Amino acid sequence: MAGLGTSVIIGIGVVACAVPIGLADTLALSELPPRLRAALYTVLITPILIPGVALGISTIVFWGIVGRSFGEDYASTFYNGLFLTLIGQITFISAYAMLVFSARLQRFDPKLTETALDLGATPGQCFRKILLPFLKPAIGSAAFLTLLASKVRLGTDPSLSALAVIIIGLTLIGAIVHEAHTRRQSLLRSDKPQLSPFYVNPVARVLTHPAGMAGLLIALTGLLVYFGSQHDSSACKVDLLEKKRAVQERLLEEQRERIRKQWENAAPTTSGTPAKNNPSPLGGAFKPGSLTPKEETAPANPSPFGGAFNPNSLKPSD
Repeated sequence: MAGLGTSVIIGIGVVACAVPIGLADTLALSELPPRLRAALYTVLITPILIPGVALGISTIVFWGIVGRSFGEDYASTFYNGLFLTLIGQITFISAYAMLVFSARLQRFDPKLTETALDLGATPGQCFRKILLPFLKPAIGSAAFLTLLASKVRLGTDPSLSALAVIIIGLTLIGAIVHEAHTRRQSLLRSDKPQLSPFYVNPVARVLTHPAGMAGLLIALTGLLVYFGSQHDSSACKVDLLEKKRAVQERLLEEQRERIRKQWENAAPTTSGTPAKNNPSPLGGAFKPGSLTPKEETAPANPSPFGGAFNPNSLKPSD
């Protein structure tokens, strides 16, 4: 439960910081000329491409330098694990939010804000009353994405599927309840709502009411959750682990086969026979066995001085 609480705190903090940062990045990109926009986009998207280990180490090193520059010790916020985790997550997750906002902003007509400015609205009013309502769907999508981005980066697993089912279920319940509310309001605004069959039949009246519809869907969801909790997932977990182990063994065997072929291709040839089809651009200088001394017949007089400095030349002759 303590770990779950820490995860919730980090998740809420990441969403609260990464979504505004991603929105600010998108607005900054939309206001820049093409060359500067490309350069800034490269800088903002780079954290997604950096490995997690390098990103984590750089975060610790950077904030450690900042903390020491302020004279703080290891008990300060700059060395707090929760703070460093939050900052490290925001560093690359805000880039995901930026991509979501960029895709939504491409369908925005800038003439709307220009017209509002011509009619006397301030830039803040244009943002609050025109741009922000247009970005509401993207804000919700970015919030969900930033909440799950760290798990998506590590690859897919069954927990992501479970979270996706929960999100889809909640979305469907909200959409059905909203549709029931809209139809009920439309019926009440009609001329003779009491003649509608939904009002004649009390059961239909309860089921078509937004509160009754919400209660029915929640009860159905609870029933599905109960039956799902009775299912034994141990077999599924074992099967998933076996599949992962099989994939790892296959990749390891392929790596071993590649190494074996490389050693076979690099094996030394028979002594005295020149190597054929030498794949090395250095002439096989780094092949195993290339430094083995070869038996060669020494020339009769290898020295240009006629053997005057040969150690055996000073021995007295018989």
